[in-house]
Amino acid sequence: MFDLAGTIQGLAIQVPVFLLALTIHEFAHGWVANRLGDPTARLQGRLTLNPLAHLDPIGTLAIFLIHFGWAKPVPVDYRYLKRPRRDMMLIAAAGPVSNLITGAACAFCYRMIPWAAAGPELAWLILPVRAMLRMGVWVNVILAVFNFLPIPPLDGSRVVSGLLPLRHALSYSRLEPYGFVIIFLLFFTGIMDPVLGPAVRTLTLALLRMW
Repeated sequence: MFDLAGTIQGLAIQVPVFLLALTIHEFAHGWVANRLGDPTARLQGRLTLNPLAHLDPIGTLAIFLIHFGWAKPVPVDYRYLKRPRRDMMLIAAAGPVSNLITGAACAFCYRMIPWAAAGPELAWLILPVRAMLRMGVWVNVILAVFNFLPIPPLDGSRVVSGLLPLRHALSYSRLEPYGFVIIFLLFFTGIMDPVLGPAVRTLTLALLRMW
């Protein structure tokens, strides 16, 4: 039997966590790009922690339907960068790294806040906040792990491209038009599960046990 109340409660926890994680991810890309000389994100109003500036309609809808989503990619103009290959690698890595930092912060709050001291009368507030913090660890870890996959156009492919010799990097970049098809096939066939699952579980538990 469909549990409408449970579904609404679950979405009330998941959606804000996803939106915050995606916003921080894209903000980190733009912030590092701006620091490295590219003002494109700042000039387009993307250097902000306001989720509305980063929302992708389909990506947001996907959060409700499949419990996973994405935001609009932050624009980067490599012509502003002094060392394009190195700088693009740093800009790409900033997104997943920001998610790992956010996940660690959620884990710290989840483990270190003395929840019991609040008393049972605040259970209506404490329970959802704790659930959101724990969900924050998982969501940020899965976004970091997923985006670090070396499949164009994910962030991991930008990092790999920056490490490869230029000739090989150019050949590697030709996979980008087929990247989302590759990702879809990997998920659809179940090949991705043995890769993502253990990494996400290991990192999530590591962050929760760190404090």
